[in-house]
Amino acid sequence: MKFLITGGAGFLGSALANTLATDGHTVRVLDDLSSGDPSRLHPSINLTRGNVLDIPKLWSLLQNIDCVYHLAARVSVPESVLYPGEYNQVNVVGTVGIMQAMRDAGVRRVVLASSGAVYGVQVQQPMHEDFVPHPTSPYAVSKLSAEYYVHTIGALWGMETIALRIFNAYGPGQSVRASHPALIPVIARQAHAGGSVIVHGDGRQTRDFVYIEDVIRAMVTAATAQNVNRLTINIGSGSATSINEVVQIIGKIHSRGLNVLRVTADSGGVGNMCADLGRARELLQYDPRVPLMEGIQNVMAALNASA
Repeated sequence: MKFLITGGAGFLGSALANTLATDGHTVRVLDDLSSGDPSRLHPSINLTRGNVLDIPKLWSLLQNIDCVYHLAARVSVPESVLYPGEYNQVNVVGTVGIMQAMRDAGVRRVVLASSGAVYGVQVQQPMHEDFVPHPTSPYAVSKLSAEYYVHTIGALWGMETIALRIFNAYGPGQSVRASHPALIPVIARQAHAGGSVIVHGDGRQTRDFVYIEDVIRAMVTAATAQNVNRLTINIGSGSATSINEVVQIIGKIHSRGLNVLRVTADSGGVGNMCADLGRARELLQYDPRVPLMEGIQNVMAALNASA
């Protein structure tokens, strides 16, 4: 098959692109390289620098493409609070643009990378796709809007659409951006460097941490899965893990005591997040394989190897 991956030089995008290329598929990547790294990509992958607001460039890249993976987005919750207009422009207007260009090029299927953040605060856990979303940031609003646009436009123009609500993905090589510090790589690097580990609030807030290899398996399956048109599907581990538990696991692997500093103010995120995986298991035959301990061991091993 022939694929276009927007945002394909980022953490998730490059892993997906490399997997598809290794499996023998033709892969094109569009990335503005604001956070992506072209050195991550397999040599056979065709990388074009640009963004999803450039419709003429999209037209050329979409010729003879079988499926689009739309990952290009701005992803920092705190940053979105400061710059909601920019997040709307990239995450929403950019999504509409890719859908229009797909229609013009005759592409039949798109897989949207959405986020578990769209759920916001929910009384009940785990979170099922039928729950009413309560987004608490412009970032979450933009991802939810992208879902609605993708499914609605797909229905109007006869394209197959699937949105994957990806929870807290992590893995080796994940960058630590000042504007969007992913929790596990941040704590792992703080421990590896011998510095203090910073925990916001009481550390009892929970997240659904899912290893990158599990996410990529789900994404690959989504390109050809049947009976998924117009559906939104959770991709996570199905387990809730507190920040304190993550610190304990990293401390055990690091085999040295960690100096934990607790910041009174919380991180501004949702208190608890856990994905219901029933729909993913049924329609994508998805079953996460990598336990958190093993995944964090891989992250720490990569840090040790690069030291």
